[in-house]
Amino acid sequence: MSSVLHPAAPGQDPSMPSVSPAEHSGRIAGDYRPISSHLAITPPVSVVIPAMNEAQNLPHVFKTLPDWIHEVVLVDGNSTDNTVEVARELRPDVKVVRQVGKGKGDALISGFAACTGDIIVMVDADGSADGNEIVSYVSALVSGADFAKGSRFANGGGTDDMTFIRKLGNSVLCTLVNTKFGARYTDLCYGYNAFWKHCLDKITLDCTGFEIETLMNIRVVKAGLRVQEVPSHEYNRIHGVSNLSAVRDGIRVLKVIVKEKGVGRAERRRGGGALGVRIPRGETS
Repeated sequence: MSSVLHPAAPGQDPSMPSVSPAEHSGRIAGDYRPISSHLAITPPVSVVIPAMNEAQNLPHVFKTLPDWIHEVVLVDGNSTDNTVEVARELRPDVKVVRQVGKGKGDALISGFAACTGDIIVMVDADGSADGNEIVSYVSALVSGADFAKGSRFANGGGTDDMTFIRKLGNSVLCTLVNTKFGARYTDLCYGYNAFWKHCLDKITLDCTGFEIETLMNIRVVKAGLRVQEVPSHEYNRIHGVSNLSAVRDGIRVLKVIVKEKGVGRAERRRGGGALGVRIPRGETS
């Protein structure tokens, strides 16, 4: 059974952060996190890193993370190397979630559930994402966006890790999503994203694989959330071999797109409707 994250229950205000009014007021008054000599933020930022056998890559990944983030949530997908030990040595305060299910989607859902920050950033553990870009994502969010979507093909972005076939497939799938759902994406299958935690109260996450990134991109648009693309550069994986498969994962992404379009038509016919709630799994330490 896969992990699922569902929207807030009817009557719950999804726009309110998970703190009391007094706590929120105190946070605004004094809990500033300096980013530079002339810039600071109030919202605490959680970084979720799904990892399986990434011990060799974590030193580089953690080194690029800003020191002003609130917490790092490492979701360990049953690693057989010393991924967890390396993470704790690098950052003693890291929050480790032991994944019970399988797949990147399952890992992210478990990680999101463990976050305590108001902003959540998704970062891969293979060294392909530059943590120094997090400030750009956070800036987009505090400037008014609900969801900051990384793009390798927006002006200022780039990639060192895409074959011609993957670029073509991403372009075709991106065009399909833009056409079917009224989005304006320049990139679709990219996992470096950030969002306000309250966005999770407005979308349902119910898939286990790499296609979760596409699912999120579609459902934030369907939910009417404000999306801003952030130029991002994707680097080559530093160590190890990627689990990505252009054909297999492309088919899974296509299935998600087709399913979401069908769900939209069904919801319009019945005038909406709520789904049941299942709690994400994972043991935090």
